[in-house]
Amino acid sequence: MNRHQEFIRFLNAIERDVPAGKLIHAILDNYATHKHPKIRAWLERHPRWVFHFTPTCASWLNAVEGFFSVLTRRRLRRGVFKGIVDLQAAINRYLKEHNADPKPSVLTKPAAETFDKLARLPAPSV
Repeated sequence: MNRHQEFIRFLNAIERDVPAGKLIHAILDNYATHKHPKIRAWLERHPRWVFHFTPTCASWLNAVEGFFSVLTRRRLRRGVFKGIVDLQAAINRYLKEHNADPKPSVLTKPAAETFDKLARLPAPSV
């Protein structure tokens, strides 16, 4: 199975679940699958979708990967789940526990430096 086909199945699942009339913004990395011709064709047929790509070599923008890594290590890896509902319950318990003791992000660069770098990036494209 090709990755772009898996991604289209994922997009179709979200398309079915999000009520009609709502815009859908997807934030994606610059992985080639997301720019495959079949993905572009799918996107043209679904105008309520907007793809936003993270800049290449900007892993600092993708903090969610770190969060999912921690979730996987602390709650999911070596877990036994009897089905999707069981898995979802484990994830929701982790989120509730994690959110009970929030920690603010601390930026290590001045905001102006970050915004200057973002301003130099090309416009998002699909």
